[in-house]
Amino acid sequence: MNTVLYLQFTAVSLLSLLIGAAAAWLGIRAVATSRRRDAQTEAARIIEQANIDAENHRREVEIKLKELAVAQKEKIESEARAFRRENHEKERALNKRQDMIDKQVDDLRKQEKLVEVTQRRLADKIEENKARGAEIQKTLEKQRQSLYEISGLSQDAATKQLLKNLETELSDEEGAIILRHEKRVTEQCQETARNILLLALQRYAAAHTAEATTSTVDIPNDDMKGRIIGREGRNIRAFEKVTGVDVIIDDTPGVVIVSAFDAIRREVARLTLNRLITDGRIHPARIEEIYNETNEEIQAFIQRAGLEAAEEVDVHGLHDRVLNLLGRLYFRTSYSQNVLRHSIEVAFLSGLIAVELGLDERLARRCGLLHDIGKAADHELEGGHPKIGADILKRYGEPFEVIQAALGHHDDIKIANPYTVIVAAADACSASRPGARRETLENYVKRMEELENIAMEFPSVEQAFAVQAGREMRVLVNAGQSTDESATKTCRDIVKTLKERLQFPGEMKVTVIREVRATEVAK
Repeated sequence: MNTVLYLQFTAVSLLSLLIGAAAAWLGIRAVATSRRRDAQTEAARIIEQANIDAENHRREVEIKLKELAVAQKEKIESEARAFRRENHEKERALNKRQDMIDKQVDDLRKQEKLVEVTQRRLADKIEENKARGAEIQKTLEKQRQSLYEISGLSQDAATKQLLKNLETELSDEEGAIILRHEKRVTEQCQETARNILLLALQRYAAAHTAEATTSTVDIPNDDMKGRIIGREGRNIRAFEKVTGVDVIIDDTPGVVIVSAFDAIRREVARLTLNRLITDGRIHPARIEEIYNETNEEIQAFIQRAGLEAAEEVDVHGLHDRVLNLLGRLYFRTSYSQNVLRHSIEVAFLSGLIAVELGLDERLARRCGLLHDIGKAADHELEGGHPKIGADILKRYGEPFEVIQAALGHHDDIKIANPYTVIVAAADACSASRPGARRETLENYVKRMEELENIAMEFPSVEQAFAVQAGREMRVLVNAGQSTDESATKTCRDIVKTLKERLQFPGEMKVTVIREVRATEVAK
């Protein structure tokens, strides 16, 4: 029983399961069918939407392509217009050039025609000139034969005469050309030298004062004169013996005069006497003591003055003896011009001139500084100061140029180097500049008149002019009363007379001018 029930229950369960499974399958199938139908609907919608999008995209692409085609067409049309315009401009330029070429061709044709006409005319002229030349030649030949017959000369003799005249004429012209070029070169050289000297003088500004050497001693009262003389004149005799000067005591109040040819000795004596008067103790022993002290101080001053002068012009390496001689020039004057200041001035001017000429400035300054060194010893040695100075400089090993400058700065020798000429020019500039050498107006005018009067004594002289402070004389002679030879003789005679009758420093140049004038009138 139980088994039957169990089987029935199992059968019912299986049937229920089968029914449930069938129902589930039917449900699942219905859902799947529904889903498939929805999917198909969605797919159809998507396909339709895709077709719509594709159609829209196709239209957009077609629009862009049309726009691009339009832009490309416009660009091509713009380029085509620019190309057509450029071609049009080129065509116009070519047409214009063609017109110019055509015009030039026409001008060339006209010129060719003109040249042809000119050539024909020239050919006619040449033929005509040939005919005239032949006719002239025949006429000249006839005239030549007539001249031969009239002059009585043969053809060879006449030819020689003509050649001789031609040679003389060419020689005269050659001489005139040479003289003209020499004159031009001389003027250029003088102008260049004048400019160099003026530039050097302008660049070197020196004081135009000359120091005067005094030889008088002031005394406080006339009683001091008796003390200077001493008992029975022993003080003055001792003073003159020690110092080597003459002491002049006269009736002039308040002054005692010291006289000596040596400026250094006179200066030592003057300072010694001043110190004795200040000290008040005047007797032979004190005189000798003060003199020795003063002499040592003056010698030291001389050495220092020479060294300072060398340093002022930047000249180094000088021997002590040369420096001493240079310092001694401080007490030497020439026509009231201090020789040491003159030497320094010449050194500076020589250096400036050397710079302008491209030469050694230091060497030129050395030559200028030492050119008058002989004046410091010319009273001790025989000879002129140029030779004395050259011997001294040679003894102390100075360069050849310095020795030659000292020896030849007054043109006493043949010039061997340019530094001698430079020093001579600087020396002349320093000595002749205004204020360098003092002279009273009365003496100056008297000396100039005397120079001119001497020149006027000669018979053929018409005018005479003393220039450059008496350093040069220019004399004009009558061309009708003299010749070139007599003018030269007159110049020498004037120089000889000046040497005999006058005393002057340095040198004096005399120039005699004989002028010939020829005047004709063209009508």
